Amino acid sequence: MLKKSPAFDIRQLGYGEYGFSIPLDIQIQGKDTQGEDFNEKTVLTYISHNGASFWMANSVSEGSELKLIIDLPPKLSDDKNLKLIIKGRIVFVEAPKNEDPKRRVSLKFENKYIIKDEEGQYS
Repeated sequence: MLKKSPAFDIRQLGYGEYGFSIPLDIQIQGKDTQGEDFNEKTVLTYISHNGASFWMANSVSEGSELKLIIDLPPKLSDDKNLKLIIKGRIVFVEAPKNEDPKRRVSLKFENKYIIKDEEGQYS
C-alpha cells in the first residue's frame, strides 16, 4: 500500500547509522504488485550497510523482496566493471508526487553482498 507522508529517511528504522547519498546506477529485479517479474534500471539515492533508497516506476508492495545490482564506480573497483549484488525487503513505498509516476522505495538488506565482474566472476 502506498503512503503519503513527509520524506522518509531509512535511518528512521532505528539503526542510528549513517550512509551515503550517492547517485549510482542500479538494476532492480523482483515482482510487481501483480506478481509479474520485472527488471528496471534506475539510480540509487541513498545507501548504508543496512539498506538503500531509490525512485522506481514499477509498482511494488511493502514486504516484497527485491534484488539490487549496483554498478560500482571505477575508482572503487580498480577500473574494473564490478557489480555489487544484494537482496532486501521493501520497508517503505512513498506515493508518487505530482505528475511523476515514480515512487520512492526504501529497502532493508537481508543478506550479505556479492561482488561480480561483467563476466559473472566473483571478486
